[in-house]
Amino acid sequence: MTSGEFGQRVRDLIRDRGMSVRAVARHLNYDHAYLSRVLCGKQQPSRQLVTALDNLLEANGELSDIAARVTAPADEPEATGTPAIADRILKLNEARGVDFAQAIRETSHRLIVLDNELSGVSIAEPAGRAFKVVHRRLGAGDYDPRYERDIQSAAAELAEVAGWALFDAERDGAARRFNQEALFLANLSGDRSIALLTLQNMAMHSEWRGRNQEALSIARSVLNRGRLSPRVEAMFRMREAKGLVGTGRTSDAVESLRRARSLIEHGHDVGEPDWSWWLTDREIDGHWGHTLQIAGDAKKAIERLLQSTQPGCGVATGYASMSSTRLAQCLLDVRAWRDAEDLVRSLVTAVPGIASGRTLRLIGQVAQQRERLTGAPSSLTDTLEHLAERLDEDPFTL
Repeated sequence: MTSGEFGQRVRDLIRDRGMSVRAVARHLNYDHAYLSRVLCGKQQPSRQLVTALDNLLEANGELSDIAARVTAPADEPEATGTPAIADRILKLNEARGVDFAQAIRETSHRLIVLDNELSGVSIAEPAGRAFKVVHRRLGAGDYDPRYERDIQSAAAELAEVAGWALFDAERDGAARRFNQEALFLANLSGDRSIALLTLQNMAMHSEWRGRNQEALSIARSVLNRGRLSPRVEAMFRMREAKGLVGTGRTSDAVESLRRARSLIEHGHDVGEPDWSWWLTDREIDGHWGHTLQIAGDAKKAIERLLQSTQPGCGVATGYASMSSTRLAQCLLDVRAWRDAEDLVRSLVTAVPGIASGRTLRLIGQVAQQRERLTGAPSSLTDTLEHLAERLDEDPFTL
């Protein structure tokens, strides 16, 4: 039995009792995003969570039994690093039918875990290599045609993962190609869910490259079709907002973010795609703060970014330091020297464990601000200089 089956069994019990995942998380006092990740197989449940779910859902120990079977023994930990990905790539060369689709999906899952749990390791290269193996076999027809659509759907997901990783590594040309391939395969297989996720990535990529009208057009092309679940609509409202503020329409952008926040707060998890686990109120607050920062309102941006960076059991992502970095930029802009210094000091500690190229570039921009500061205490400028030195360190020096 797989960890995905554990999540499915919990979902079945939740549905049978007329509850929602959000209500269960609230009742157990667990972070909703963490519970969603567990239920979609992206994170192993803690022993305490399994026991709590068993009791709440009156499963009579069934969930504890399942969890015990799917958890790897202590002396044989589940591999998540690049050697495990290499093993997956070998399997991608061997399977042909439903096992081929499953091998592709397992590879995507391993890459996502690696990206989020080991954020100091970039998955761009292994993700790209894995998809190239699949892409070659699809082109040659080297698979059982009875499972074609399922294989194409799995391949679309892997291309989307690779496209995201390449974007985060700032490999813009490659990211655009992989996203286009993901969208093509998703449409070919009829997988609307992965097509939507890929379009979200494409809008984000366009906004990051300064192509704000393009980002807005992508977001609105999806929103205008309708038939979106609350969480997916919130995702595209967020992308709409970033496109709007980039084209100078700040008030419209804030309204889109309000709608996104409302959809998250009042939505439920029925019918939501598993990949939407990362979209939380904190994620929206981070983008809201960035929107206000773009608009030149650093003081209001600080309020939102502070909400986004509050400590707690939030969602673990490879770009987790991005909101903190933007907050540091804003604090320097408003000359809040002491708070800025504390935050910059935390970035100095975090840098060695960050692989996100986008995040590292933003941190570099913070470090460069020392050259433009007037009236800042020497302790702050020294800390900014230390940050710049840390960014220049050889990651392989022990």
